[in-house]
Amino acid sequence: MSESPDAHSLLSASSQLNLMEVDTIDDKEFDIPQVDTPPTLESILNELEDEEEPFLLEDTSVLNTDNIDAYSCDTSSLASSDSGDPAHLKRKRRTQDFNAPVHGSVVRQSLLKGISAQIVSAATVSGVIAVGTSHGLALVFDNNQALRLCLGTKSTGAEFGAVSALSINHDCSRLLCGFAKGQIMMWDLANGKLLRTINDAHPPGTAILHVKFTDDPTLAVCNDSGGSVFELVFRRVMGIRSCDSRCLFSGSKGEVCCIEPLRAPPDLRDHPITHYSLLAMASLTKILVIGLKPSLKVWMTFPYSKSDPSSVPQLAWQFVPTQKTVNPVLAFCKGDTVHFLLVKKEDTGTIHVIKQRQLNLVCDIISLSWINNRTLVLVDSHEKLQVVDRPSQEVLETLDLEQVQLVYNSRHFKSLATGGNVSQALALVGEKACYQSVSSYAGQIVYLGTKSAHIMALRNWRERIDCLLKQEHFVEALSLAWSFHEGTAKAVVGLYGDPVKKKGVVADKMVEIFFQFSEYSLKKCPDQGKIQVMEQHFQDVVPVLVDYCLLLKRADLLFNQLYSQLAENMVAKGVFLESLESYIVADRLGHLTTPIMRDLLAHYHSTGKMESLERCIVHLDVTNLDIQQVVQVCWENHLHDAMIYVFNRGMNDYITPMEANEEVVMGNKLLVYISCCLAGRAYPLGDIPEDLVVQVKNQVFEFLIRLHSADSSEEEEVFPFIRSLIHFDTREFFNVLAMTFEDFKNDKQALEYQQRIVDILLQVMVDNSDFTPSQVGGLFTFLARQLAKPDNTLFVNRKLFDQVLDFLCCPDDDSRHSERQQVLLELLQVGGVIQYNEERLLALAEKAKFYQVCEFLYEKNSLYDRIFDCYLRDPLRKEEIFSYIHNLLSMPGYSLKEKQTVMEKVLQHIQELITLDSSSSADLVLLHFPEEVQQIISELQVREGHHSGTILPVEHELHELLLDLFCRLSPQQILKFLQTSQHYRLEEALQITEKYHHKEVSAYLLEKKGDFQGAFSVLLGVTKYPKNLKIDQGLQVHDYLLIAFLLQVLWFPLLETMMFSQKEVKGLGSIHTFEVLRELTMKVLNCMSSFISLPAIIQRILQDPVYGTGKLAEIQGLILSMLDTFNYEQTLLETTTSLLNQDLHWSLAHLHAAVTKGLHPRQDYCYICFQQYKRRQDSVEEIIVFSCGHLYHFQCLQQKDCEGAICASELQQSWSCYKCSSSQGGRGGPFAEPKRLPSTSLAQVSGFVFVEATLSLQQEQSWDQLSSLYRGPSRLSILSELSYYHSNEKTGLIIPGQPGAENFQLKLSPPPLLEE
Repeated sequence: MSESPDAHSLLSASSQLNLMEVDTIDDKEFDIPQVDTPPTLESILNELEDEEEPFLLEDTSVLNTDNIDAYSCDTSSLASSDSGDPAHLKRKRRTQDFNAPVHGSVVRQSLLKGISAQIVSAATVSGVIAVGTSHGLALVFDNNQALRLCLGTKSTGAEFGAVSALSINHDCSRLLCGFAKGQIMMWDLANGKLLRTINDAHPPGTAILHVKFTDDPTLAVCNDSGGSVFELVFRRVMGIRSCDSRCLFSGSKGEVCCIEPLRAPPDLRDHPITHYSLLAMASLTKILVIGLKPSLKVWMTFPYSKSDPSSVPQLAWQFVPTQKTVNPVLAFCKGDTVHFLLVKKEDTGTIHVIKQRQLNLVCDIISLSWINNRTLVLVDSHEKLQVVDRPSQEVLETLDLEQVQLVYNSRHFKSLATGGNVSQALALVGEKACYQSVSSYAGQIVYLGTKSAHIMALRNWRERIDCLLKQEHFVEALSLAWSFHEGTAKAVVGLYGDPVKKKGVVADKMVEIFFQFSEYSLKKCPDQGKIQVMEQHFQDVVPVLVDYCLLLKRADLLFNQLYSQLAENMVAKGVFLESLESYIVADRLGHLTTPIMRDLLAHYHSTGKMESLERCIVHLDVTNLDIQQVVQVCWENHLHDAMIYVFNRGMNDYITPMEANEEVVMGNKLLVYISCCLAGRAYPLGDIPEDLVVQVKNQVFEFLIRLHSADSSEEEEVFPFIRSLIHFDTREFFNVLAMTFEDFKNDKQALEYQQRIVDILLQVMVDNSDFTPSQVGGLFTFLARQLAKPDNTLFVNRKLFDQVLDFLCCPDDDSRHSERQQVLLELLQVGGVIQYNEERLLALAEKAKFYQVCEFLYEKNSLYDRIFDCYLRDPLRKEEIFSYIHNLLSMPGYSLKEKQTVMEKVLQHIQELITLDSSSSADLVLLHFPEEVQQIISELQVREGHHSGTILPVEHELHELLLDLFCRLSPQQILKFLQTSQHYRLEEALQITEKYHHKEVSAYLLEKKGDFQGAFSVLLGVTKYPKNLKIDQGLQVHDYLLIAFLLQVLWFPLLETMMFSQKEVKGLGSIHTFEVLRELTMKVLNCMSSFISLPAIIQRILQDPVYGTGKLAEIQGLILSMLDTFNYEQTLLETTTSLLNQDLHWSLAHLHAAVTKGLHPRQDYCYICFQQYKRRQDSVEEIIVFSCGHLYHFQCLQQKDCEGAICASELQQSWSCYKCSSSQGGRGGPFAEPKRLPSTSLAQVSGFVFVEATLSLQQEQSWDQLSSLYRGPSRLSILSELSYYHSNEKTGLIIPGQPGAENFQLKLSPPPLLEE
C-alpha cells in the first residue's frame, strides 16, 4: 500500500469533503458493462471467496483465463488456510494481550466489509481508496465506499500481471500502478484516462516492489525485485508525455527492499528540508538517506545491528516538533529494534542527521507506521499490533490482527511472475513482507486483508473513557480521566485549549463518572450474604470516589450529593466514614461538615474504634467541631490526646489537661506535653501560635512549681506535680528539663523559673529516703551537665555535691553497690569531677571498692599500671584484663614509658594471670612478650620448685619439657605434637616416652630415627598381650607394616604372632577380640601375597608347630580364603583383558562408521557465492560438503581459503569449513589444530567427483565425536570401581570360601546403550 500527504480522516463522521469532481465516465472507453445500479464498495467486497469467476467489470464469459499469469496471485494472510506459501506453517501465534488499564483502548478499529481474495495492494488518499487486484485492475472508491473508477482492462492482467504497488500524488490527480511483470502505468484520476505506460524504467524481468510519488508531482521513485532503485522524471513536451529513468542504487551492490520519500503535510510544504527531496532506502544490510535535489547526494548511511536474516526492513518519516522547530524524523528497524534519526538543515545548507534514543522490543517487526508525531503503530510477525508511545517507550495497547488476514507480498519479492530470478536473501525477506498491505496517513492506518480492510485510528479522549465505562471498569476510567486532567496521558486526541480549560472539561467528565459509579455500586451491592462481603464490595468503590473527589478539590460534591446517595445503604455509609480517616490523618481533609462530623463520632463510638477517632480529631479544624460533644466523648473514653488538642486549640487552655486527670499525670503523655509546651510546639502536632508561646511557657512553669494542687488534702506533700513526674520517670523528666533549659537560655524570665525548679529539686530529693541513689545521682548528673556549660547561670551549693558523694560512697552500705558506682561514674563523666577534690574522691572510691571510678581517675592521670590493679581486684571485670593489656600495648597513643610500666606489671603478676586464664595468658605472652618466654618459664619453675638454679632453658629443652607435660597430662595429643614440631631431640624424646610407657609414640620416634626393626619390635611386643589388645592398636599394626613393606623378614614373625595371639584369645573365649584378630590376620596375608609367593606362605603355615600338630580343619578356612583370592584375581585378569578387547573393537567400529557416513547438506546453494550448487546444466562442477552441513563449490572454497589447502600435487587435500572457521574468529589453515575446526569434514563429498579422506587427518576430531556419543562410564572403569568396593569390604580382598567357589564368575552389567 502507499499513501498521500494531502488527506483528511477517512472515518471522520463530520467530514463533508467531496473527494473529487469528475465528469461522467464513458463506459465504452473503459469497457465498463451496463448495469442497472452502480456497484458499491460493500457489494464488491462482500463477494464470496469461493466463487469460480473472479470479479471483473466486463463480461467474464469473454475473458480468456488461460492467458492470465499463474503467478500473478499474491500469497494469502498468515491466518489463511489456502495460503500458497508454506512458510506460514512455521509461524507461531501468541495469545491476545490484555489492554493496559492505565491507557484503556487507544486504537479504534473499523471494518471496511469484506474484500475479495484477488486484492493485493491498496492506497488511501484524502478519502479516496485505490485497490489493486491480482488481475491487473485498479479500483478507485470514494469516501462512501462506492466504486468511482475501474482502471485497466481484461488484457492488463494477462500482459502485466497483478498490481504489485500503488501510489497517489498529493493532489489526488494521478495514480501510479506497478505490476508484477515490471511495467508501470500512470492514470488520471479526474477522468480515468491512461496517461503513461512505462516499460523501460528498469531492467526487464523484475517485479515492481514499490512505486512512490514525491512532493514534486513530476518526480517519482520505484524499487524492483532486483534490489535496484530508479528515479522517474515525468515530462510533457508539445503534448507528448514521456518518462526519463535514472538508476539511483544498483541491486548488485546490495538489494534494496524498501524505499520511502519524505513527503511533507500540507501545512509544512514550505519547510526548507523539502527542497532536497530526501529519499530513505533500506537494503538488507543498511539504510541510506539521499537527496535527489538539487543534485544526487548521499547524506547518511547507517548499518543494521545483528538481526534475523528473514527480518523485514521498515522505514517511516514523520515531522516531529523539537524545541521551537519542526523537523522530520526517520524511524527504521530490522528485527526488534527501532532507531530514530532526526534530520535537520543547517544554516550552511548541509543536512545534519542526529541519532536519537532507540526503542527495544521483544518481537520481529514486519510493519512500522507513525499515527501521530508521538505514537507509533507496529505489527510483529505474529500479527500482533502494538501502539507505542515514543517518548516513554511504553506499549499503550496490543491488538490481535488475526481476523484481518494480512496480505503478504512474498510472490512479488520472489518475482515469480517473471521467473523467480531474485537472490535467496531477498526472497527470504519477502516471506514476511507486507509493505503494500499497510497505508498510513493523517492519524489513520489501513490494513488490507484477504477478505477485509481495516482502518485503525486513535480514539479521542472521551471515547477511550466511554469504552471503559461500557465495560463497567469505573476505576480504570477514573484513572485514565485523571491522567488526562494532569496531562500525563499518552496518545491524547481531541483535548484542546489552554490547560485550565482542558482540566475543567475533564473534571466535568469525572463528575459524571462519580455519579455513575456510585449508582452502579448501590445497584450491584449483594442484597443477602455476609456483612463482610458487602463491606468488601463498597471498599472497592467508596475510597476511590473519596480520593478522586479530593484530588479534584470537590469536597462539596463529596459531602453533599455523593454522601447523600451512599448514606442510603448503612454499610456504604460506614465504609464512607472510615475511608475519611486516612485523608484526615494525611492532612488532605481538614474540614468536615457538621452532619458528617456528627455521623463520624457516632459511627466510631458505636464500633469501638476510639483510637481512630482520636487520630482524626487531632487533625481536624477545631472550629468545625461541637466542642461540648467532643470533650464529653474524650473524657468518657480517655482520649487524652484529643482532649489536650481540643482544650489547646479550642479554648487556648494549656493547664486544665494537666491537672484534670490524675491518670494523665502518671502517664508519659504529660512529659511529652510539658516538653512541647516549653519548646513552643503544640501537642500532639503543629506549633503554638507565636503570640501565645511566652504565656504558655510561663503557665507550665507555674504549674510545675505549685506548692499544692487545687484540691489538695492536708496529707499532701509540697510540690506534688514535680514529685509525681520524678517518680514516674526520673531520667526522662530531667531530659525534658535539659531540653527546656537549652531552648530558653536567653530568656530572663525563663532563667528565673529554671533556678527555682533546681532549688525545688534539691529541696525535694536530697536527704529524702523516698528516692533511690539512681534518682539522686540522676539529679546531680543533670546539675553537673548544666554547671559544666560555659554559659551556665544556675547556682548550686558545692557542699551538696560533697554530701551526695558521701552518700554514694558510704562503705557501710553494701546495697545497690553497682548502682551507686554507676551513678557516681556517670556524674564524673559529665563534668562532676570539677566539683570534688580528686584525692578525697579517689580515697572514698577505693574504700567503697568503686574500681571503675578509680579507673576513670587513674586514666585521667595516665596511671595505667594502677588500672591493672583495678582489673585484678574487681571480681566482675577480671576476665577483661587481657583485652585491656592487649589494647594498651597494641594501640598507638601511649608512650613507650607507659607501655613499659604495664609490661613490668604483667611480669610481676604473671602467676595470677595464668591462674585466671592460662590460654589467654599464653596468647598474651606469645604476642607481646616473645623474648621473655624463657624467663617466664624459669620463674614459674622456680616457684614450683622444679629447679633450684636460674639457668634459662634453650628452645629444644622447652619442647621436650612440653612433651613431658603431654605425657603426664594429655597422652592423646602426643603424636599430633610430635608430627607438627621439629624442635625436639629424638633421643631425649624417646627417653621421655619410654619413661611413661607410651609404646605407640616410642615406635613412631624409632621409625623417624630410622630404626624400623626397633619400631616393629615395640609394636610386636604390644600384640603379644591379647588381653590388653584394642581394635585401634591392631589397625595401627597394619598401617606401620605398609610403611615398612621393604623389610620382608618381618612378615613371618608378624604372621606367627598374629596366629599365636588368635589361638590364645580363642581359648579365653573373647569372641569380639578373636574376630578382630582374624580380620587382621587376613589383612596380613593379603599384604604378604604382594611380596611372598603363595606356596611359601602355605608351607610356612603347615610347618608351624601350632598347626602342624593340630587338625587341618583349624586352618581350612584360612587356606580356602587364600585360594578364593587367587581365583578372584585370575578371573579379574581374564575379564579385564576381554573388556579391553571389546572396547577397542567397539571404538574402531564406530570410528569407521563415522568416517564412512553420508553427509546431508543444509541448503542447496554454496555458502560463499550463494548460488545453487549446479550453476550450469551442462557442466560437471566439483563440490565439497562438510560434516557441519555447509556446501561449497570447489573453486569458491579454493579462492576464499586457498591457504587451507595443501599443494595440489600432493595425494591428500585438507579443507576447513569457511563459514564455521570464520564465525569462530579466524579461518583455519591446513595446519590448524583440529579442536579449533569443529566443522572439518570426516568425508569430503562432491556432487560428481568423490574425494576420499584417510583416518589420520581427522583422527582426533573423530575421537572427540566418539567421546560425546559415549554417554556413561566404560566397562573397565566399572570393573575398577567394583574391585575398589571389594577392597573395602569387611574381609578385605580375601573372599570367604563358598560352595562352588571354583566356578566363581564376575557378574558385570552389559555396556551402556549408545545414542546414534
